[in-house]
Amino acid sequence: MSVTIRLSPVGKKNQAVYRVVVAKTRSKRNGKNLARLGFYNPNVKPAIFKLDKKAFADWLKKGALVSSGLRRLLDQEKKAKSEAK
Repeated sequence: MSVTIRLSPVGKKNQAVYRVVVAKTRSKRNGKNLARLGFYNPNVKPAIFKLDKKAFADWLKKGALVSSGLRRLLDQEKKAKSEAK
């Protein structure tokens, strides 16, 4: 069973908030999830991004794939933290 860590949209139209979820790769975007790891709210300044890093690392060890959108978000966070130092 292949699983993916990806963003799942929730919230109102034109004001989406995203959950970071673990789901089977072949399941629907808003379908059943195996776990919820965090959330992302781009509607506030600065954007809020919370992630359970321990659970994220555990799922990666189990072989979970990371979606391109979430990978981009993680890269932005990493870059922002390095610039802040």
